[in-house]
Amino acid sequence: MKALLHQHRELCERAVDPLEIAAGLESHGFTDRSAARYRHRDVFSLAEELYARVPRDDADPAPEPAPGPAPRIRAGWVMLTLLPGAVASGALAGLRLGPGTARPLIALGGLLAMTLAVRAALGRGPLAARPGAAARPSAPVWTACLLGYALLGDGLLDAVVSGGPDALPTGAPDGPWPAATAPVLALALACAPAAWCAHLLDLGARRRLAGSRGLEDFTSGARPLLLGVLALYLAALTGLLALTGAVLHEDPAYPGALTLGALLFLARLLTVHRHRHAPAVILGAAAVAEVAAPALVLSGRLPGCHFLAVPVTTLVDPLGAAAIPALGCGCAALVLLAHSLRTLTRASAHAPLGGPE
Repeated sequence: MKALLHQHRELCERAVDPLEIAAGLESHGFTDRSAARYRHRDVFSLAEELYARVPRDDADPAPEPAPGPAPRIRAGWVMLTLLPGAVASGALAGLRLGPGTARPLIALGGLLAMTLAVRAALGRGPLAARPGAAARPSAPVWTACLLGYALLGDGLLDAVVSGGPDALPTGAPDGPWPAATAPVLALALACAPAAWCAHLLDLGARRRLAGSRGLEDFTSGARPLLLGVLALYLAALTGLLALTGAVLHEDPAYPGALTLGALLFLARLLTVHRHRHAPAVILGAAAVAEVAAPALVLSGRLPGCHFLAVPVTTLVDPLGAAAIPALGCGCAALVLLAHSLRTLTRASAHAPLGGPE
């Protein structure tokens, strides 16, 4: 016990209650089985003894500041979360109203502006990665692939299945390879509710951390909190899909857009809370699955390779091209949800900045 106290002395001296020590031990890999080696029934019981063993100067009446103050709502990050939606709306208006010869330049300018806007929105506020938790380099690439498929993938797959494509996309809704702009615009506008939902998760987790008696108590309250935040985000995204679909007179593609939105939201939450590997892997798997669908149909045109297109056409013929992104992103989102319920409901995932990780 003395060796353990010496090893984590700084954590124990900074802690204002045993639960903060328990969260720190948990982040270092301690489990109830580990606590049993020190003759304690669980990690929280071990943390209570460590907290009691640390000498404190009771003569000093000055209280220590509580760790991890509740995150404040700042106008800066609130405005930045509105930026992707504003940029996407402006780019879409330029594509719809501008001359046909200028559409490639408008599309390129809109793409660059969107990249900068998203980087700004994810750089501050509740969606900003904590120190040491920056997303893996592959994660933004896979995210761009998923958004690109949401914009052009269904039109490409429809064209491929019907024997095309015979022309490149023009950006026009009545073109030979139509772009699904309503779901992408809704996802861009959803950056704002995503930030607010992440903020609510932070607030709820800190309140649970302050009021919980042990790690299991915190976890039992954090699970419904996480599910409620996800449901709130999906409700906001559903409303935005209905709005953009009505304004643009397009199919909102609810199944594919909602599953993609859930996937991206969970991936960002995990990245923010220092879990970077799983989001990159799952985003990559979903992107590969979507891109593989038209590739398999095209490969099926080769002599003797017709069987390659059978899995895709079996889904697309009765359900339509939207079944591919809905299935791919839906399965990926379920995997990330299961991972989130295991990791984001631990007290160590919400350790204060600068505290133990």
